[in-house]
Amino acid sequence: MKKARILLFTFVTALVVSCGTTRTVPITGRKQNLLVSDEQVLSLSSQEYTKYMSTAKKSTDANKTAMVKRVGKRLATAVEAFLTNNGMADETKNYSWEFNLVSDKEANAFCMPGGKIVVYEGLLPFTKDDQSLAIVLGHEIAHAVARHSAEQMSTQIRNNMGIQVLGGALGAFGVGSSTTQIAQIIAQQGLQFRSLHYSRDNELEADKMGLIFAAMAGYDPRVAIPFWKGMASANGNQSDVLSDHPSDAKRIALLEKEMPEVLKYYQGGKTTSTAVPKTSKSLNTKKTISASGQNKTVKR
Repeated sequence: MKKARILLFTFVTALVVSCGTTRTVPITGRKQNLLVSDEQVLSLSSQEYTKYMSTAKKSTDANKTAMVKRVGKRLATAVEAFLTNNGMADETKNYSWEFNLVSDKEANAFCMPGGKIVVYEGLLPFTKDDQSLAIVLGHEIAHAVARHSAEQMSTQIRNNMGIQVLGGALGAFGVGSSTTQIAQIIAQQGLQFRSLHYSRDNELEADKMGLIFAAMAGYDPRVAIPFWKGMASANGNQSDVLSDHPSDAKRIALLEKEMPEVLKYYQGGKTTSTAVPKTSKSLNTKKTISASGQNKTVKR
């Protein structure tokens, strides 16, 4: 009997995993297997965002609010142009961009799936200008573009699948109810996207992608190094041993390593998101249309 239960559990788990969607993360080319659909994630995100904004106090500082909207929209435009010009135009339908500055002393910002971006006033003394703010918002937008929320939800579903399946679906083999079970697990997680802890690998991936998005939007990515060093000093050079976030030292080391690659996307303040540089090593070869209208081969 025990052996039969193990075999059945293995079968159902394999079935659910096989039902997932495999996609490629833009820019990095990493493969993902997602067990939740865009519709599920966007619906939950929209509900949470509406609830959060109903209680949040928007900033009354017109200049700072304008800066957040200006930088956010410029980044969003560059990201959508990149996706469209590199064969991923269908992904842009998932975004309904919105940018808000809220009155909160915490040095933080977040971007929910769907492009709902919130910046806390407490972050602005660290960013100080458009360039540094673009580094932070690029990172947050990267989490949305890379579907890191859906990836973390999928991980939680896999981790909880044994309990959920053995607790109810095994009696009826659960074969025809995998979608229902996934929905139930999602609901039971009580996820809060604005405080979702991504894996360290997700964070580092968002660092690289965000830096490239900032460069595409015409912001100098080199300001990321002094910015994160300043944040590290303010944070007391925290360790990553007990945190889902990478240590400040590790984050800065990665950005320094990736900077030569990132600078290929930067053209001195000009937005350039029509194609990926030919020398990019992490992407698949693909044809796209350049700004001049000519076909060219790029890496993505």
